[in-house]
Amino acid sequence: SDGRLRFQRRAGGDVAGEAEQALAAGGVAVRLAGEHIGKAGVERRLQRPRRREIDEHIGGGNEPCDIAALVDAARRIAVLTGAGISTDSGIPDFRGPDGVWTKNPEAEKASDIRYYVADPGIRKARWALRASGELWPDVQPNDGHRALVRLEERGLLDTLVTQNVDGLHQAAGSDPARVVEVHGTTRRAMCLSCDWRDDIEVVLARVRAGDEDPHCVDCGGLLKSATVSFGQNLFPGDMERIEQAAIACDLVLAVGSSLQVYPVAAMVPLAARHGARVVVVNGEPTAMDDLADVLVMGSISEVLGTVVGWSAGRNVRGGASVD
Repeated sequence: SDGRLRFQRRAGGDVAGEAEQALAAGGVAVRLAGEHIGKAGVERRLQRPRRREIDEHIGGGNEPCDIAALVDAARRIAVLTGAGISTDSGIPDFRGPDGVWTKNPEAEKASDIRYYVADPGIRKARWALRASGELWPDVQPNDGHRALVRLEERGLLDTLVTQNVDGLHQAAGSDPARVVEVHGTTRRAMCLSCDWRDDIEVVLARVRAGDEDPHCVDCGGLLKSATVSFGQNLFPGDMERIEQAAIACDLVLAVGSSLQVYPVAAMVPLAARHGARVVVVNGEPTAMDDLADVLVMGSISEVLGTVVGWSAGRNVRGGASVD
């Protein structure tokens, strides 16, 4: 295997019983700061039924786990991506050692709906940053995003749930119908008081023309990017799609996520509860490493292609170009 990969087999793991219930609770985006697993730190052994279809392909689960065999044997894969998949596109993550919020805890206030609504200064600073074009200048998808397109082309990807708001999955070629942007997108704007929605450039043009704190032209309400801030309700229907994907999949692939933000992180233990194998790909430990059948540590843009059978335009399994 690629020398950059570090695979670690997990025979099963402990996970907080409350985690998988977060999907059922639904609704509001919350973060479990400072806790490794679970809201109360109460852990229990997760008893998972084996998926015969996958286990039979890899020798009943008793041989050393082959990540390629897990993916190849799967028939319906659900993917969850976080900020880590976009860092190699030049978008910093939030909680890593060099994360935006790690370096500047005050910056996190801009992602809390309470502060955003109450403080015009925070709104003005956020709109000014977006209008300047300096937030994520000229970002493009990387090989991590393209690897998931390859997984879709192989007919294995059922649903791609992303915590990211950058739109890079669709830019890479992922079918928008399969993508659930559970935390919204920065490419559109919305009113917090009515149903007004539009391309964010419509609002940014007003900001550049001197409107520092733009309000809705229909009702006068506050405007913000069409993203879900902490304390804000998730978009209707998204959690139902995530729950259905978790229950139906036979493998769940968590990529570049700390798995600390609920309720979306609960799709991993929910999938495991219904018999799916769990593969975690990340550059650093996550809150659910103990639940993973396989851990893949490394730069996601470098390792994810090997995981799914693709590398910079080449089919790793057969060597044929997918272009």
